Amino acid sequence: MIDYKKFISINPNIRFGKPSIKGTRITVYDVLSWFANGMNVKDILKDYPELSEEQIKSCLAYAADREHKIRVA
Repeated sequence: MIDYKKFISINPNIRFGKPSIKGTRITVYDVLSWFANGMNVKDILKDYPELSEEQIKSCLAYAADREHKIRVA
């Protein structure tokens, strides 16, 4: 799995502290919602050429890690 910590940061001054791709204002949520709406990596790279495939995949890795850590009470 990609080490998402290289690409994802949480800064309270950027997008209200939502996890974002470093050096951008694009959040993990943004990327996940693009996938949910039918976009693929190629589509995202076409619309956002400032991103890399690795950055996009790091959003998926971040989401997978968070999902893995959820505990049911």
